[in-house]
Amino acid sequence: MKTIVFIGTNKSGSSREAIKAAEGLGYFTVLFTNNEKQFQQRREYVDVHKMVFVDITNMEAMRTAIRSLQKTQLTITSIVSFTDPYVHTASQLCDEFCKNYAQSDAIASMEDKEVTRQHLQHFEFTPKFFILHANDMRELPKMSFPLIVKSPKSTGSKDVLFALNKKQLTEHIASLQEKYPQDTIMIEEYIDGPQYLVETIIYNGEPHIIALIEQDITQGKRFIITGYTVLARVPEKMQDSLQNIVTSITESFRVKNGAMHLELRLTKNGWKLIEINPRISGGAMNHMLEAAFGFNLVKETLKLLTGEQPNIEPLHQRFVYTKYLVVERKGILERVTGRNKAKNSRGVVEVYIKPRRGTLLIPPLSMGHRYAYVIATGNSKHEAKRNAYTAAKKIHFHLKI
Repeated sequence: MKTIVFIGTNKSGSSREAIKAAEGLGYFTVLFTNNEKQFQQRREYVDVHKMVFVDITNMEAMRTAIRSLQKTQLTITSIVSFTDPYVHTASQLCDEFCKNYAQSDAIASMEDKEVTRQHLQHFEFTPKFFILHANDMRELPKMSFPLIVKSPKSTGSKDVLFALNKKQLTEHIASLQEKYPQDTIMIEEYIDGPQYLVETIIYNGEPHIIALIEQDITQGKRFIITGYTVLARVPEKMQDSLQNIVTSITESFRVKNGAMHLELRLTKNGWKLIEINPRISGGAMNHMLEAAFGFNLVKETLKLLTGEQPNIEPLHQRFVYTKYLVVERKGILERVTGRNKAKNSRGVVEVYIKPRRGTLLIPPLSMGHRYAYVIATGNSKHEAKRNAYTAAKKIHFHLKI
């Protein structure tokens, strides 16, 4: 039986949608997970045909699990991951056990923010940066404030810190050095300007821009993205400049097949690259793109990774806005009200509430602290945003402080 092995998944979002898409494509789905909660909630993962509890940080343990699968009637077609930081891990295992249509070296480079910066340092779209090595007591770089301080291994806005002055800079460096004593620290110029996501798929060496998404950023203790606008139409000049960047990155990393998304900011001096990830964005992105263009990007990515040609021709073009909800104070969730009212609001295509009753909710320190979202469409980006905000205001988290 043709089988796809998935390394890790979230309960919802793009990684879970990929498993559902694989089932829809006729594959037997196997999930490798070290998340005990997923085993406790096994009945809720009906799209996972076989769940294997294994240490997904241990390559040898997974090799043993894969060999056990091969002794059954399962034919492993591909090994994939749609979650940080296992995209490269899955690709390495795919190299060993089945035909890999992606490129493991390129994925490894893109997963490492330090390697990415150094690899692309000669391009104009790369911001100024400085690498501080572990135990390096050299004088700090002479860069203008504000600055961004982060771990090259940061994901979902974790360990990405904002420094307004030298005092904050030294405090953030000390904090990251204590947390990751053996790792380098990246110091980058702060890029001001609107932030965008560029979802991309590469087939036979040719990159195709799937969508340009405007991001709304809420800056508290961390930079948290709380809103996304999928643009139904992109101005030609902007499309051309982005295509040049995507092509440069594809050629520089020698990517032949795969998916990636870029985070960029648009400045008076042009585009500046914030980071690259070798996969579709997580969270609601797959549903957003399906609402905007009518195709399922994780499904088409799976086709790409199993040797088929993806179909990314839009069936329609709609503006879509997704509003994420966070809380302003800490507390235990007693109940959520307004879900059905939000679902029945104008233009709404999906409402998702993440936490269950009894969960501790906190103000956001990472993307994982976004607790609900509303996806809405509109004839313009302003109408889509208005529809999503109107619906989101009907949802209330009732907390016990």
